[in-house]
Amino acid sequence: MKDLELDINQIPSGVEEECVEKEFGGLPRKKLRLTKEQSHVLEQSFKQYHILNPKQKEGLADQLKLKPRQVEVWFQNRRARSKLKQTEMEYKNLKKWFGSLNEQNRKLKKEVEELRGRKAGPPQQLPAATLTMCPRCQHVTNTFLDKGPAARKH
Repeated sequence: MKDLELDINQIPSGVEEECVEKEFGGLPRKKLRLTKEQSHVLEQSFKQYHILNPKQKEGLADQLKLKPRQVEVWFQNRRARSKLKQTEMEYKNLKKWFGSLNEQNRKLKKEVEELRGRKAGPPQQLPAATLTMCPRCQHVTNTFLDKGPAARKH
């Protein structure tokens, strides 16, 4: 039973650590450096499951000779990076869409100004419309606009 106990202060085999200074000038803490194989296994696991259950976390930690907490933190950080990347892509797409809408708006404003300029000219006369009422259903139709078999059904 004693062989199964792990010293939490001991570095797991196959893992490099690097000293990193603390924010407030305290003692340096050690930063975990994963091997390429460990990174690859973690990435493959992340592709399958973005969130691990405790059993999966334990199994992965044992396989990689890491602590379950290290696996948990790696997954949290990977989810955060994934979300940031997605947000950046959405921003890029929205910015592109905004540019397109802005250009369309500029063209429409120009068209409105042109139409307002034409309005000052002589008024154009439209052909007269004749209104007829269906005696059966009391429905009013405009014979000028409502032509064709679809317009006659009401």
